[in-house]
Amino acid sequence: MSARIAVLISGEGRNLQALIEACAAQRIDGEIVLVLSNRAQARGLLRAQQAGIATATLAHRDYASREDFDAAMLRVLAEARPDFVVLAGFMRILTPAFIRAYAGRLLNIHPSLLPRHPGLNTHQAVIDAGETEHGATVHFVTEELDGGPRIIQGQFKRRIEDDAEALAERVMQEVELKIYPQAVAWMARGELTMADDGRVSLRGKMLGEPLSLTDLETEFR
Repeated sequence: MSARIAVLISGEGRNLQALIEACAAQRIDGEIVLVLSNRAQARGLLRAQQAGIATATLAHRDYASREDFDAAMLRVLAEARPDFVVLAGFMRILTPAFIRAYAGRLLNIHPSLLPRHPGLNTHQAVIDAGETEHGATVHFVTEELDGGPRIIQGQFKRRIEDDAEALAERVMQEVELKIYPQAVAWMARGELTMADDGRVSLRGKMLGEPLSLTDLETEFR
C-alpha cells in the first residue's frame, strides 16, 4: 500500500513540485493526500491543485496563539490521515505539541549544512563566514529548531562570484531537488526511521553520519 503524505508549505512550492513529479513517476511509492499552507497566496497551492491534490489554507494570523494554530493544523491533518508529514518551505516554527503528534514522521529540508547556520538567511551567512562549501540538509523535526537528526546532506564548492541569490538557486537546483525526493522515497517505503533516542536508521542500519549525494539512488541523481 502506498504511503499517504501531507505537505506543509508557505510559498513557491519548488520542493513540493519535485515531490509531486516523483510521486507521479512512481519514484516515490506514495500519494500526496493534502497540501496545507498558512498563506492563501502561496503559489505551491496552485501547483497542488493543477496536479489534482487536495489543498487547505489556515491563516496563522486568525489564531490567538501558536498553540491554537497548530491545534487547528492537527485537526485538518487528522482528516487527511497522512502516514507522515513533509515541511517544504513552511515558514512557521512548530509547537512541541505538533511535533510530538508526528514524532519520527516529520521531515524538513534546511538550506545549509547543519548544524552550521540554523534559522534564516543561510546563504548570506555562508558568505559572511567566508565558507567554501554550502548545501542543504534533510532532517527529522524535533523540538530543537533545525536541530533534529540529520538524514542526508548535499554540498558543493562555493564560487567566488556567488552572491546570496546565486547560492540560493544553486542549493535548490544542485541539492534540494535531489535529496528531498530521495528522503521522502525512503520514508514512503518504510526504510527510514528515527528511534526514540534520535538515532536514524536506513533499512535497519544505523547512520553514524548523514548520507550524501553519493548515496542517492540512480533515479534521484
